[in-house]
Amino acid sequence: MKLLPFSSLLLPLVLGIVVLRAEKVDYNGYKVLRLSLGESVADIEAQIEELAAHVLNPGRAERLDVVVAPDNVDAVAALAADSTVLTEDVGAVLEEEGEMTTYAVPSETWFTAYHSYTDHIQFLRDLQGGFTSNSEIITAGSSVQGRALTGIHIWGSGGKGSKPAVLFHGTVHAREWISTMTVEYMAYQLLTKYSSDATVRALVDSYDFYIMPVVNPDGFVYSQTNDRLWRKNRQTVSSSSCVGRDINRNWPYKWEVPGGASTNPCSETYKGVAAGDAPENQGLVAQVNQLRDARGIRLYIDFHSYGQYILWPYGYDCNLRAENDAEMRSLASQAASAISGVSGTRYTIGPACSTLYATTGDSTDYTDVVGNVTYSYTYELRDQGNYGFTLPANQIQPTVRETWAGVVSMLQNA
Repeated sequence: MKLLPFSSLLLPLVLGIVVLRAEKVDYNGYKVLRLSLGESVADIEAQIEELAAHVLNPGRAERLDVVVAPDNVDAVAALAADSTVLTEDVGAVLEEEGEMTTYAVPSETWFTAYHSYTDHIQFLRDLQGGFTSNSEIITAGSSVQGRALTGIHIWGSGGKGSKPAVLFHGTVHAREWISTMTVEYMAYQLLTKYSSDATVRALVDSYDFYIMPVVNPDGFVYSQTNDRLWRKNRQTVSSSSCVGRDINRNWPYKWEVPGGASTNPCSETYKGVAAGDAPENQGLVAQVNQLRDARGIRLYIDFHSYGQYILWPYGYDCNLRAENDAEMRSLASQAASAISGVSGTRYTIGPACSTLYATTGDSTDYTDVVGNVTYSYTYELRDQGNYGFTLPANQIQPTVRETWAGVVSMLQNA
């Protein structure tokens, strides 16, 4: 099948949740290249973005992972000081990722395959339906196309809303499917183990958990129906034929600071026209503010992939440190050790900007400063680029189990 130019696939939205159907992107023969850049990085990166189908780790200028069509491989490689092929055939890797599957839930078998957006919503409803005395379905606004940002609220002794909040967000970036599964596993463990596991009971009795597995539903659906590697939401831009905002560059704190996001609507890190102008962000900001003003938020984790990092503020300034930086490092170090203890997976920890790259208008900077969250983190889950966003289904269970160990460690020491 001949692939249409990437820009032609960015179709305008129509009213409601009805979207014009584009031909699904065929990645057979596409390669993932890891590029080391030399001098004039900004100019080179701009040229690479023009030639590549996707930049998988936008913002990390000294080393880019890019998806490239067969006809552009040589041209992209020639722009870099050095290039390595990470994936010979993206299409073949997508097949290895596995078909989306439906299982009866709640059951551990849910975490052996990827699933459609509709089935994820049903999973939450089925899970909550088994534990009606200490859980409820919640929403945090809606998407551009009218989908509710749906999650689950879990509480223990003392009743609903009586304890400090713990807030988890997943699937901020549409292609990060492993984050969806991981956030759901947190809810699954907390509810199904509450009556039988003393550790879980103690955690649920200490906090109110607000768990949102898919906060970018339109982008997530688009990644399943049209383009597996889609990142942003599906919001149109009046001045451009390109679609989508990066909703992790749209939070209304330090959004205006240059260097940590793009003003180009075609970029993977497009920040939007104004701070908080993505409907998804408006709902998430309202959720954070409401929890802040109630019992406060003890722990916030924004689950992403890939790279195996645990990061904390700040993203907008590489020289700035949070007031409780030492405590943040201690919690992250203990969590990384707990993760490694399960399966040997190694995580790098540190403040976001100085450890990975600059980000502006991101979730953890907002939750730390405006949301007054005690501990705000980003988890970048498996792996380190061998599969990247297309992690095979046989790695779902190992990933969610080791991440659970890290999160439990944080909750016990927060």
